[in-house]
Amino acid sequence: MMDLLSNLGGGFAEALSPINLLFAFLGVLIGTMVGVIPGIGPTTAIALLIPVSFTLDPVTGLILLAGIYYGAMYGGSITSILIRTPGEIGNVVTTLDGYEMTKRGRAGPALATAAIGSFVAGTLSTLMLMLLAPMLASVAVAFGSNAYFLLLMLAMMMLSNLTGGSRLKSAISMVFGMSVAVIGLDPASSVPRMTLGSLQLTDGINFAIFAMALFAVPEALRNLTGPLTQSQANVGKVRVSMSRKDWRRSAGPWTRGSFLGFFIGLLPGMGTLGSFFSYPLERRLSKRKNEFGKGAIEGVAGPEAANNAGVGGGLVPLFTLGIPGSPTLALLFFVFTMYGLQPGPQLMQQESTLIWAIIASMYIGNVLLLILNLPLVGAFVQLLKIPDVKLYGGVLAFVALGAYALDFNIFGMGSMFVFGVIGYGMQKYGFPLAPAVIGLVLEPMTERALRRSLQISGGDPMTFLDGPLVTTLSILFVLVLLLPLLLKIIRRWRGSRPSTLDQVRESAERQIDGSAAAEHMDADQPGDNDTSTRDLEYEQKKE
Repeated sequence: MMDLLSNLGGGFAEALSPINLLFAFLGVLIGTMVGVIPGIGPTTAIALLIPVSFTLDPVTGLILLAGIYYGAMYGGSITSILIRTPGEIGNVVTTLDGYEMTKRGRAGPALATAAIGSFVAGTLSTLMLMLLAPMLASVAVAFGSNAYFLLLMLAMMMLSNLTGGSRLKSAISMVFGMSVAVIGLDPASSVPRMTLGSLQLTDGINFAIFAMALFAVPEALRNLTGPLTQSQANVGKVRVSMSRKDWRRSAGPWTRGSFLGFFIGLLPGMGTLGSFFSYPLERRLSKRKNEFGKGAIEGVAGPEAANNAGVGGGLVPLFTLGIPGSPTLALLFFVFTMYGLQPGPQLMQQESTLIWAIIASMYIGNVLLLILNLPLVGAFVQLLKIPDVKLYGGVLAFVALGAYALDFNIFGMGSMFVFGVIGYGMQKYGFPLAPAVIGLVLEPMTERALRRSLQISGGDPMTFLDGPLVTTLSILFVLVLLLPLLLKIIRRWRGSRPSTLDQVRESAERQIDGSAAAEHMDADQPGDNDTSTRDLEYEQKKE
C-alpha cells in the first residue's frame, strides 16, 4: 500500500507541473469541443494531433491525448441532450431520455447530471485502474471468442427493446441496422457485400454518418415540417441546477454506471458499450419504469457515467497486456510505440513514472472537466432559445458539414440524407431508431467473434457449451430469448381460467344481487310496516 501511495504521489508531482497542467486543460477542452461536433470524435482528433504530441515530452504528449479521449466522452452528451445528435457511440443511449428532458424544459438538470456523472465515473474508474489493473487484466483474458459472441448476442437481445413499444418493430429496426453494417467488403474473404457495384460502398457505412442520419436528420425534418411552436423559447428560463430529488435519483445510477462501465471497458471492443448495458439495468431497477423514454433522469445519469468509466476500464488491457480495445486506444498504442514504449506486462515496472503521471493526470483532468463544463450548462441551455427554423436548419447544415469532413466527398453527405429520410419514415410509423444504431455497432464484433469461435473449434457448435463461463452465457441467452414467450403463454393460460378468488368474488356478487332484489320485491308489497299504509290508516282514524 505504501508503494502504491508513493507511486501515486510521484505521479501527481509530475502531472501538476505547469506545462503538464496546461496540456491537461487543453486536452479536456479540445475533447469537449470534439465531442460536441458530430462526425469528428476522439479518434479523428487524436489522429490529427499525433504529430503535435511527438514534439512534446512523452508524459506531456500522452496527457494531452488522454485528456482529449475522456473529454470527448462528455462532450458528445451535450448535443445528444440538446438536439438529439449523439457525438459518439456511447452517447446514443443518452438521446433516449436526455432529449425528452430537454423537450420538457429540463435540459439544465440533464446536462448537470451528465457533467457530474462524468466526474464521478472518471474518478472512480481511475481509482479502480490504479488498484485493480493487474488482477482484472487476467479476468479479461478469460473471455474467449465464444464467450464474446454469446455476450454480444445477449446484449443485442436485451437492448433490442430499450424504449418499450412493439418488440417486432424493435427487432425489425435492429435487423435493419445489422444489414447496413454488412455493407462493404467481407472481413475474411474481401468479397464485396451489398455494395450494388459501387466503389464508394466498399468501405461500408461510417457509424457517424448513420447515427447522425437516424437521430439528427429525422428530428430536424420533424421540427421544420411541423407546425411552428414557441415551446422551445421558454426552455432557457428553467433552473439549470439539480434539485434534491434529482440528486437522490442520480446518485445510484452514477455509482452503478461507474462500476458497470469500468468492467465492460475491460473487454476489448466493448469499452464504448457500457452505456448500452447501463440503460436496461437502470430501467429494471427503477420504481418509475414508465418514465423511461419520456425523460427519466436515471436514463441520463447511468449511461453517461458508464460511458466515461469505460475510458479507465479500456486502459487496463492496454497498459497491462498491450491490447487496445477500441480504435482510439489503438491510436494511443501507436503513440506509445512511437515514443519507444511497449505496452504490456512490463510497462508498469519499466515506465512506472510515466504510467502514474498519466493516472494522476486523469484525476486532475476530471476535476478540470467538471470546472470547465458545469458553469457552461446555462450557456448550453441558451442555445434552445434559438427559433426552431434557425436551430434545426443549422443542425442540418452542421451534420452535412460533419458528414463531408469524414471523407471529404459528396457521397458521404448524400448517403447521410438518404438514411435520414429512411429514419424519418421509421420514426413516423413507430419504428424505434436506437436499435438500428445498436445493430450497426454490434454486428461487426458479433460476426468476428462467431467466425473466430468456429475457426478455433473446427466448425463444432459445441464450442458454445465449452466451459462454465460459456455455458452460463448460453443458458442466459436462451432464457432471455424464451422468457417473454413463456410469460405470454402463462398470462393467456391464467386469463382463460378464472382463479378461485374470482369465483368467490362472483358468487358473493350473485348473493348480494339476489338479496338486493328480494328486498326490492318486499318493499313493493304492502304490509304492516309499509309507510304509506300506516299514514292512510292514521288519516282515516283521525277523521
